[in-house]
Order: sequence, then C-alpha cells, then structure tokens
Amino acid sequence: MFAAMTDEPVRCGWVGSARMCAYHDTEWGVPLHDDRKLFEFLVLEGMQAGLSWSTVLDKRDGFRRAFLGFDPKVVARFDARKVKSLLADAAIIRNRQKIAAAIGNARAFLALQDEFGSFDAYSWRFVGGRPRVNHRRSLRQLPARTRESDRMSRDLIARGFKFVGSTILYAHMQATGMVNDHLVQCFRWSEVQR
Repeated sequence: MFAAMTDEPVRCGWVGSARMCAYHDTEWGVPLHDDRKLFEFLVLEGMQAGLSWSTVLDKRDGFRRAFLGFDPKVVARFDARKVKSLLADAAIIRNRQKIAAAIGNARAFLALQDEFGSFDAYSWRFVGGRPRVNHRRSLRQLPARTRESDRMSRDLIARGFKFVGSTILYAHMQATGMVNDHLVQCFRWSEVQR
C-alpha cells in the first residue's frame, strides 16, 4: 500500500503550530542584515531563556508593541516607570531580569553600532560575513552551541550584554540566517541559500 500523496512540503521536525510553521517558512534561517530586526531577535532570544520559542512567538506582537518596535534608541531610554508598566503587561514575558537586560543590551547595542557602523557588521564577522551552510539530516545533529557562538557570547558579555550565553546566541545565529540549520530534506534548506 502506498502512502497518500500530499502537497505539503517537507519541513524541519520542530515545526508544530501554524504560527511556528509561518515563522519557519518565512523567517527562520533567512540571512538578516537589518539592525532593528537583529535587535528584536537578540531581545526575543534572551526572553526565551528557560522557555519555548513558541511561547515567545505567541507574545511577539505584544513585545513589538511594548518595546515600541524594538528601536534600540528608544529602548535604551526606558526608565523605572516604563519597567513597572512592562512588568504589568500580560502580553509579554514579565521577568524583571530579562526586561532589565533588554534595556541594558539596547545601550550596549548602540555602543556597538558606534564602534562598528552597525550591529550587522559586528555580528556577521563571527561567521566570516557569509552564512554557514550546514548539511544536517536530523534534529539530533543540531548543536546547542558552536565555537562561533562561544566567541560571540564571550565578546558580547565583555561589552556588558546580558542573557547572551552561547546557546542563546546560537539560536540567534540560526534565526537570523548566520547559519543555515534547516535540515537538508526541508524545502527551506535550498531556498534560504538563494
């Protein structure tokens, strides 16, 4: 007996919900060079620590509203009153340390932009300016961290960033297309290389 034919493309095995599917199919692994979007992912990856990415995606619109479009210049000016309102906002992850880290990271992000011209120029140098294309066939082959994420993590921590451990940064590298970790059988593996 033959399996029923489907028009549904083959995706990475971590895709579950419709929201995760849309994220996988349109964003994850696509090389990103926009500083505001890179800041957004840096904040969201930090917010994910100890949680699932689907939890973060479910609250992404709330974060975009609460963090005023993730403009690092605006976030860097958040004061105690704004922190209090964020801690009361059920549309986001209400963790005082993570919120404080996002504000501090916005300030450090601006300093990196001043030094390197853009966060894009700073971050992509850790992969030689081009996406690393991996050839993984199963989710078990995906590492939690790499030498590149270790180096970037150490450097960001030395510059005052918080919630930027190597595992968080490897997830950031995957999300922003610095590495292509789509499984080779996934339809997006070849698409994001174009």
